[in-house]
Amino acid sequence: MARIVMKFGGTSMAGIERIRSVAGRVKREVDAGNQVAVVVSAMAGETDRLVGFCREASSLYDPREYDVVVSSGEQVTSGLLAIALQALGVPARSALGWQLPIRTSDAHGTARIGTIDTDGLDAALARGEVVVIPGFQGVTQEGSVTTLGRGGSDTSAVAVAAAMRADRCDIYTDVDGVYTTDPRIVPRARKLSKVTYEEMLELASVGAKVLQTRSVGLAMKEGVRVQVLSSFTGADAPMADTLPGTMIVGEEEIDDVERQLITGIAHDKNEAKITLTAVPDKPGAVAAIFAPLAAAGINVDMIIQNIAHATGGSTDVTFTVPQADLARSIETLNQARDAIGYERLVHDTRVAKISVVGVGMRSHAGVASTMFETLGARGINIQAISTSEIKVSVLIEEDYTELAVRVLHTAYGLDAA
Repeated sequence: MARIVMKFGGTSMAGIERIRSVAGRVKREVDAGNQVAVVVSAMAGETDRLVGFCREASSLYDPREYDVVVSSGEQVTSGLLAIALQALGVPARSALGWQLPIRTSDAHGTARIGTIDTDGLDAALARGEVVVIPGFQGVTQEGSVTTLGRGGSDTSAVAVAAAMRADRCDIYTDVDGVYTTDPRIVPRARKLSKVTYEEMLELASVGAKVLQTRSVGLAMKEGVRVQVLSSFTGADAPMADTLPGTMIVGEEEIDDVERQLITGIAHDKNEAKITLTAVPDKPGAVAAIFAPLAAAGINVDMIIQNIAHATGGSTDVTFTVPQADLARSIETLNQARDAIGYERLVHDTRVAKISVVGVGMRSHAGVASTMFETLGARGINIQAISTSEIKVSVLIEEDYTELAVRVLHTAYGLDAA
């Protein structure tokens, strides 16, 4: 008997027929003798609809009441799935975030999970019940409902799995695993049987949309084995642990013979480039740029400080921010213009970030040079570079995104035979 958390996203819960299909999948795990807790998202598009209502009611809505509204989508699907399971003869009940409870910080809209009380959950599982938990939500010490931020249901599932010491956390999505790159761009992309936490964390942070970054970080911290599966397989599909999904595990679980130099290639078109010209070339000048951005909660990614101008004692500074934060970034920098002392602010949204990721980089040289040579041979100009121990990212013109992904996928030997 295994303890399993099954998490189903919005597309899996989009309508009664799909909820019935999910119930059937949960029943098969129960019939196999497993103890099962289920975490669900709202129906596809429902959270956006609820957010829209809040904005229509007031552009300056109360964050506390915002959480009350937007958390209701998951409450609906958790109740409906419990009803569908009961109709199949499976003992089931829903348990909302405040009922378990899932204790969080009081940062409404972006709350972080602190503790999860599993006494009631453990007792229900011991009785043979399936507990259906709405993702994305929790409760403060004072009793206020909170939400975890968009995509927070993945984090809820991993946190529940860690708290109940589950054998694994199965996350069902509209893809059937983690691929070496986007199969829509590279048809010969291969599905990976195992990916390390670190690799998945890097892939998620640079554009891979399979899992939310926070959920991967939590899984790595708590040692939760996460399996990515598709919920859109046939009704007679075998048990989850026999399906060819992708396991997200610790590096020690991946044999050296399985490990490749590069695990995957990700792309992200949601970057914006900002260049500040003629910034004074003196100590503290760069801090004057990035301190206001940090205070505004804006994440800066790639940074380049150009060679100082021959005359005038100034330099140009280029960096990237998420496109969604571009307007706030420009406003913040304009307000700090006198303190920074730049001449012009130039921005460009026609850029894309391409990243190669793999733990094999730690022990192999030449990864970056292969990337640069491959892109150069195709006439693709690199505008910025950033690196980590297991990742190299470059910024290029957006029009070259698909070409860059394809040629790099081939250059690193990732094409399926």
